[in-house]
Amino acid sequence: MAIIYLDNNATTRIAPEVVDAMMPYFTDEYFNPSSMYEAARGPAEAVASARRRIAKLLGNARPSEILFTSCASESNNTAIFGTIAANPGRRHVVTTGVEHPAIYEVGKDLERRDFEVDFVPVDTQGRVDKTEFVRALRPDTLMVSVMHANNETGVICPVEDLSRITKETDPSIVFHTDATQTVGKLPIDLRGSFEHVDLLSFSGHKLHAPKGIGALYIRRGTPCRPFLLGGHQEDGRRAGTENVAFIVGLAKALELAMERHAEDEPRIRGMRDRLEKALVEKIPFLQVNGGEAPRLTNTLNVACHFIEGEGILYQLSEHGICASSGSACTSGSLEPSHVLRAMHVPFTAVHGSVRFSLSHYTTDEEIDTVIDVFPEIVASLRRLSPYWDNEKNAPRPEGLVMLEQTEMPQSSA
Repeated sequence: MAIIYLDNNATTRIAPEVVDAMMPYFTDEYFNPSSMYEAARGPAEAVASARRRIAKLLGNARPSEILFTSCASESNNTAIFGTIAANPGRRHVVTTGVEHPAIYEVGKDLERRDFEVDFVPVDTQGRVDKTEFVRALRPDTLMVSVMHANNETGVICPVEDLSRITKETDPSIVFHTDATQTVGKLPIDLRGSFEHVDLLSFSGHKLHAPKGIGALYIRRGTPCRPFLLGGHQEDGRRAGTENVAFIVGLAKALELAMERHAEDEPRIRGMRDRLEKALVEKIPFLQVNGGEAPRLTNTLNVACHFIEGEGILYQLSEHGICASSGSACTSGSLEPSHVLRAMHVPFTAVHGSVRFSLSHYTTDEEIDTVIDVFPEIVASLRRLSPYWDNEKNAPRPEGLVMLEQTEMPQSSA
């Protein structure tokens, strides 16, 4: 059975061109780039070249501002804990209620360490409340961390505006954005529209590079202490031997994404929109989470009332279709998505939400298959729901009452 992979916000296949670029550093060019002998110069130059190319592709940043890490989660933790270590006098952090767990859970941990953390709310479409954001900024605010686009819904956050507002309020507040879902998909100009962003995280495996490589942009002059100690690598900012092959792969993948963007963006958007339109037309009581907000062109998150997302994913998998019910970092949890709860998605739908995320390798034929299969899966699962009237193909009266409720009613027994 052929695999139809529509979970590209969780991870992506490695592009063949990226594999080719990496291979020499697994074989002949295996030397430690920090070593002093002649043979190590090739790997050292490969790392330096990758750093220059990535910096240029992000809007002519300085190569010295690019720090290589193992993943975006490490980049995020480095950004937050490195900033805290460099600024011990302030203990207030601003973020949002829809961040990736690598930020959201760090925020919760900071609260347990007696930091004050404001989780700015979003509206029902996942858009950050700008009024509440401005209200959250205080004289003792240390940093702000707001993701560029949400991994579950694809909703794009106006980082350019929020970073400008932050700096106009207090230039000393450090502004960080998790751009894991947007690097290679949306324009990022660190010398232009992103000029007020101090720290920016991303990873390789969301843009067809391997797992195990990420990066953190640290604007020159931004106070940020090293997170990993014990070595001089990365100009003393991160201990550990450089992962040469994966660093080369990251640079190549970003170059490919930029080269293909003009062709890929409209094609992927067209497939996503066609899938969305078909599902909305074929499935009653289906809502598009974040559908009225600016979204990544590759992402579609739909909520199917009165059924469980796990059941949907299991049956999709039986047809060879890979999708997700939320963040891959929390997919083993039975708890509903904190992102969808923050968006006040009704409890009748919050467990029945499914994310489809497309890529360069997605085909029209694959989308056709999902359009054929998905409505039948939803219909079969709804036939088992006590809140669904199979004859009318609509919710029972008691189900209709619950459609606007964001919390499960308590039993009166």
